[in-house]
Amino acid sequence: MKVTIQEQEGSVVAFLEGRLDTPTASQVEEGLKPLYDCKGQDIIIDCTGLDYICSSGLRIFLMILKSTEENENNLFIKGLSDDLYAVFAMTGFVKLFQFM
Repeated sequence: MKVTIQEQEGSVVAFLEGRLDTPTASQVEEGLKPLYDCKGQDIIIDCTGLDYICSSGLRIFLMILKSTEENENNLFIKGLSDDLYAVFAMTGFVKLFQFM
């Protein structure tokens, strides 16, 4: 699992590549920690390269959402495959997140 964070056009973009499963969740959580400190910037999680997400991965997304709300930022999810979007729909996450 690979996590890359970049600033692009005033936003902070986190690129996720691979499988966000239970064995990689702690690594991904650590890699995404810089997102918790962002203030005054939109945060985009680019899931174009994400192949799979487990419940631990969904929990990480919720923690980032909570942090962005506390910091008065906007959080967007980009590039979900149809299969991953179906997971978000089944869990009700489509009502919590904004998608690009």
